[in-house]
Amino acid sequence: MHERAALSLIDSWLPAAGDDGAVVDDLVISTDMLHESTDFPTGTTRYTAGWRSVGASLSDIAAMGVEATAAVAVYGSPSFEENALRDFIDGARAACDLCDAAYVGGDLDEHAEFTVATTAIGSGTSPVSRSGATPGETLCVTGTLGRSAAALELFEHDPESANSLFRFEPRVTTGQAIASHAGAMMDSSDGLARSLHQLADASGCGFDVDRDSLPIDERVYSTTTDASEAFEHAVHFGEDFELVFTTDDVGTVQTVASVPVTPIGTVTERGVTIDGEPLPDRGYSH
Repeated sequence: MHERAALSLIDSWLPAAGDDGAVVDDLVISTDMLHESTDFPTGTTRYTAGWRSVGASLSDIAAMGVEATAAVAVYGSPSFEENALRDFIDGARAACDLCDAAYVGGDLDEHAEFTVATTAIGSGTSPVSRSGATPGETLCVTGTLGRSAAALELFEHDPESANSLFRFEPRVTTGQAIASHAGAMMDSSDGLARSLHQLADASGCGFDVDRDSLPIDERVYSTTTDASEAFEHAVHFGEDFELVFTTDDVGTVQTVASVPVTPIGTVTERGVTIDGEPLPDRGYSH
């Protein structure tokens, strides 16, 4: 079955699994798996792989609006080489350092394909879920959209720039700052459009996006001059790991956030639209 159908089944069996992280007492836990063939384009350094793998799980902690505590990783590879292992650990530590979290190790496994499974742990008494959006609130996003799509294009001829773009900052600090002002929140790892459909399902609401307000990363336009392709990269590609959230206090959020926050639409009663037209539920699939 498709990934979305499988996730819906799991959500019905395990209600705690429906948000970016599972909440156990005051702990928030999230886990991810990344593969060389689907997540690490040719030219991705082990340093970037360590950063991006751990960053993906830390992004889920950010989306819950809590403090990041620690992360671990399972490193699977056909062989173990000292330099590759060292670079991976250095990248994982660098991502954790951005969030004041500790990278505390994990496990090694011989595997036919380079594969990483990561888990991040956070803590907080009032995590933000996906289910609190209310019609009339403003829909916002942090940072810019399309960064990872631009990186994918650059790997073919400028791997150094591509690796730099792939090393995103998990929005843990910003997530904590805006948590008390957010109705609902999640990260955009599956793409903005798919994230909005997931938020709408969880909150029983809808969204209308203002296309002209979308903060498309300027580096997208260095890889394409086609406006439709740039829109596709920003809205449907995914893997940008920004925060998508609703709020009734945009001014305060923009003041307390450590990165730019852009209002991109409104919460409505039903449907996910852009400029009044349906926005397809299309995005990154694992």
